[in-house]
Amino acid sequence: MLIASFNVENMFDRAKALNAATWAEGKPALEAHKALNALFEKAVYSSADKAGMLDLLKASGLLKSDEGPLMRLRKIRGQLLKRPRAGAPEIVASGRTSWIGWVELKTGPVNEVATQNTARVIASVNADIVGVMEAEDRTTLRLFNEQVLGETSIEHLLFNPYHHVMLVDGNDDRGIDVGLLTRRDYPVLSIRSHVHDADAQGLIFSRDCAEYQIGLPSGRRLWVLLNHFKSKGYGEQAANDAKRKRQATRVREICDAHFAEGDDWLVMMGDLNEVPGNDPLSPLLREGSTLRDVASHALYHDGGRPGTHGNCTAAGKFDYILLSPALFGKVTAAGVERRGMWGGTKGSLWPHFKELTRAEEAASDHAAVWVTLDI
Repeated sequence: MLIASFNVENMFDRAKALNAATWAEGKPALEAHKALNALFEKAVYSSADKAGMLDLLKASGLLKSDEGPLMRLRKIRGQLLKRPRAGAPEIVASGRTSWIGWVELKTGPVNEVATQNTARVIASVNADIVGVMEAEDRTTLRLFNEQVLGETSIEHLLFNPYHHVMLVDGNDDRGIDVGLLTRRDYPVLSIRSHVHDADAQGLIFSRDCAEYQIGLPSGRRLWVLLNHFKSKGYGEQAANDAKRKRQATRVREICDAHFAEGDDWLVMMGDLNEVPGNDPLSPLLREGSTLRDVASHALYHDGGRPGTHGNCTAAGKFDYILLSPALFGKVTAAGVERRGMWGGTKGSLWPHFKELTRAEEAASDHAAVWVTLDI
């Protein structure tokens, strides 16, 4: 059985702020989006809150219109601000009960070549079970499987699309959720979502820790946990690190509960947005955890570069497949599929792909990680 994890960076539509030419270009919009919606949720708006809203709306191109270049102001009931013809705009809402609305990120189509290359990566890995991160929704994932992946040829052979496609919408309103594709002989038997898991600081998961119970041809059952931890890209580093550690702690609790119930075949995989040696991942990789990273297995081959993101140095080791001890002993092969990633001025290094001429045509800025198990 072959299992893979791949951050696909959306399939057809992606927030424009995430699809900018550089991360620095979209980062302010992502931060403004988060800050504005947090201010809107306050019960009472102080003078400082209103001033902050006006500054953020101006920076986002929303001060004179509800439509900005990367965001839009959505108003359902009531009024947030006045825009007089003469004079400065002002916030007229007194608090959350005064109006209903929010700011949302605008989306744009993903480059067609990038979508085709995403399919080529998945088809080339040819896993029995694939966990994907940053998929828009189940309908999109299903259509991608049927209409793009199902029309992809590798080595002159048409790829057979997956039989089971599942995605549960998570907590991220940018359309970057975690989903699962499996072969006919690997049916989804049950699903558990953790979108509502919370601690003293609030909601834990940025997206979800989706649990899938998979039936195997042998009759045994496998638990697959999919994750996409808090991004490093925007916000304060200390707060981001603390968020990822809360997420890792909760995942560890979920895994330990499975082990206590006798579920010894378990896979936890996804984009954890952190390198192995840093503290946020210590609940999963240290502190008495029994989970084992396939990258530490003697049969794992990384092609000379330990990372899975960007230029794939050690500082870009973000993508993981963690196995229970019973599965770690059944590894027969493991590695990284980097074909289809942007190779800078040299373009794609895979001749079976249409030669890339720009980063927007890459399948993803993440590599796919895979493992083969003898079960």
